[in-house]
Amino acid sequence: MSETASTPQGSALVLFSGGQDSAACLAWALDRYGRVETVGFDYGQRHAVELEARRVLLDRLPRLKSDWVGRLGKDHSVDIRGFGQIASSALTEDRAIEMDERGLPSSFVPGRNLVFLTYAAALADRRGMTVLVGGMCETDFSGYPDCRRDTLDALQSALKLGMARDFRIETPLMALTKAQTWALAHDIGGDPLVALILEDSHTCYLGERGRRHPWGYGCGTCPACELRAAGWAEYVGVAA
Repeated sequence: MSETASTPQGSALVLFSGGQDSAACLAWALDRYGRVETVGFDYGQRHAVELEARRVLLDRLPRLKSDWVGRLGKDHSVDIRGFGQIASSALTEDRAIEMDERGLPSSFVPGRNLVFLTYAAALADRRGMTVLVGGMCETDFSGYPDCRRDTLDALQSALKLGMARDFRIETPLMALTKAQTWALAHDIGGDPLVALILEDSHTCYLGERGRRHPWGYGCGTCPACELRAAGWAEYVGVAA
């Protein structure tokens, strides 16, 4: 288990989608902050089943440690489907996931993380919170420029200037591979947390829940599934 302060202080707002990465981030935050709230976004995503996964994980994950239940506060759900219509992609429309002329996958929703974090900052301002936690990662990401730390550093500066509040964007997975993310989850919550993420989180871009793989549910062929499968194989190999 991870070593944390005996009495965690402060508060954090976690961007919580219901996927593997955000579940690991929620556990990470619950281990470190005295009060944790969550926010999720409905942007018209094809894999809207992740919104159902959110509710399951928010109910079950805090029960894994006795002190987590008391730390987990309000969950916020934000409807930004209008943004999803403007920033259409293979995540919001029924079309193939392929590379575009910029070398970006068609699953890229332009500005998604920037919009998520701006909404989250506005919410955090009204909730008296300054720490925003996101599962962005640039080590083995799918080609999304808004997952890079330099992008988030620039946004963090803009949020501080624009809202006159000292926001800090925490990205605990930024330098981790997917295998290391599994290892982090195990360090925090042991086998029970890993098992919960495997069974109840949702990461597949196509929203496939009919087939259970060793690494969880998904189509097995979209970029999100491929990353998750490769990470699990590496994690199990290392763990073994």
